[in-house]
Amino acid sequence: MAKFVTFGEIMMRLTPPDHEKILQTPKFVATFGGAEANVAVALSNYGEDAAFVTAVPDNPIGEGVIHELRGFGVETCFIRKSGDRLGIYFTETGSCMRPSKVIYDRAHSAIAEVKPGDFNWDTILEGTKWFHVTGITPAIAEGTADVTLEALKKCKEKGITVSCDLNYRKKLWKWGKKPIEVMPELMKYVDVVIANEEDCQKCLGIEADVDVTSGSLDVDKYRVLSQKMLQQFPSVKYLAVSLRESVSADWNNWSAILAEPGEVHVSKKYEIRHIVDRIGGGDSFGSGLIYGLNHFETPQEALEFAVAASALKHTIYGDFNRVSVQDVMTLAGGDASGRVQR
Repeated sequence: MAKFVTFGEIMMRLTPPDHEKILQTPKFVATFGGAEANVAVALSNYGEDAAFVTAVPDNPIGEGVIHELRGFGVETCFIRKSGDRLGIYFTETGSCMRPSKVIYDRAHSAIAEVKPGDFNWDTILEGTKWFHVTGITPAIAEGTADVTLEALKKCKEKGITVSCDLNYRKKLWKWGKKPIEVMPELMKYVDVVIANEEDCQKCLGIEADVDVTSGSLDVDKYRVLSQKMLQQFPSVKYLAVSLRESVSADWNNWSAILAEPGEVHVSKKYEIRHIVDRIGGGDSFGSGLIYGLNHFETPQEALEFAVAASALKHTIYGDFNRVSVQDVMTLAGGDASGRVQR
């Protein structure tokens, strides 16, 4: 059975080519993506035994999802075939001062209709070492929130490490409860939290005096935020906070901190110009952190691997981070020259 298991929604992604606005021309590039699927793909690319749990319709589109994931080596035997449709999201890639945009079309998707008891977590989690989910999944519907809690409780029973990327999505929390009414309960079962300042505020009620539009972030304020978080949720062993300084849609500075009780590790900073695609950047950070915490001796090494992996993702089109461990290690080791490798 898979050592790493992720649970969430995978969607069809439709993006106009060449930085065009939606329907500027009647063309879309169709790919698949979704936060937890992105993590499973990246871990599989790193050589890990990873499985993805979701629900897809029993039709050619659902089969296309399974075929795509299998192509990356992701275990798909726990994917449930149910419902009538796969969720869709449209992306519009920004440029310069024009921001990227996301439009969701995922109401009544297959995963939105799942309920507790639909997945046999005892079987799925047999032999599992690490379970990953995000705040996107409980935001989709009451059923997905309940199934997420069901899975996390089972992980607690089995002693499985749980990571959660809070991933606050304002456009999704429409089913009757606010994230602050749902996410704190889930945190009781989480060992590693990945978040930014808005995630902490909207999902957990932890405030941070940060201006994310200034183009420059004060790391000391994030130190304070992280210690607040760890004090409020003592079961959490690590909090990782990505620090995105957005100069423009094409130019970001990218770094992160990794906090544990009493200590905060700060990564090197990458200046990423000419961004190809920033969607999936957070997921590539999360998957890099999971890999790093399982393979490196120190939290600092794990953090540096995660930040380098995410920096590389910004150079790759689509949700998936199609890089190897060696690719990441080369960048983390200081080689950002981009020279041809022969």
